[in-house]
Parts: sequence; structure tokens; C-alpha cells
Amino acid sequence: MQSYLTSSELHKQQYYQVIAGAAAACQAGVSDPSLENETLAELAAEAAMKVVKIRVREAKDEHDHSAVLITDAYATVAIAYRRAAAAYTADKEMEQLGTAAVHLVTIANSFMNAESEQPTTH
Repeated sequence: MQSYLTSSELHKQQYYQVIAGAAAACQAGVSDPSLENETLAELAAEAAMKVVKIRVREAKDEHDHSAVLITDAYATVAIAYRRAAAAYTADKEMEQLGTAAVHLVTIANSFMNAESEQPTTH
């Protein structure tokens, strides 16, 4: 999230797109209506962490901005959903980081919703 805070407005828009996509991808496999919200959030967090672990294990170039951006987006989503699942109640530092991640995912989703509502011009 540190690189997000220091990025330009254009790069922030890229963050929003990738984070919103990661959040949507992690929710896609979790659709059981009988599950509680905390359980749904934990399942989404686990899905995001699986992606992070695979991407870290298979990373070829730590300077590949796009690859790092995608991995960071999934990590942000994992932290946000773990916060939503109340996983950080005993760890105040992680709770604060989780809250920031939740806000970033919310901003990303709002940005993408606003983008999709704008009329296209050709």
C-alpha cells in the first residue's frame, strides 16, 4: 500500500482497476447464501492469499511493475477480507492495516463503478 500512497493519479487509477478485479475474482467462488458474512470474507481472503503465494513463488522479475501491481492488489484484498472477517482483533497494527485495505478496496470498487456508468465516446 505504500507504493499506492506515493503514486501518481494515473497509477492510482491502475491500482483501482487491478484491486477491483482482484476483489471480484476472489468473491466469484464464494456464493453460498447459507454462509455468514465473516465466513464469506474469510473464504475470499483465503482465495486472495492463494493467488499471492502462487505469484510470489513463480515471480520472475521483481522489477516487473505489472506483476508486482497484481500481486500487491491480491495481497491488499486478502488483508481487507481478513479485516472484514474480524481476524485481526488481537493485533491492533494489523487491524489498522486491514482497515486501510478495506478503504482502498472500497475506493477501487467505487472508482470502477463510476467508470462503468460513464457514457462511452467514440
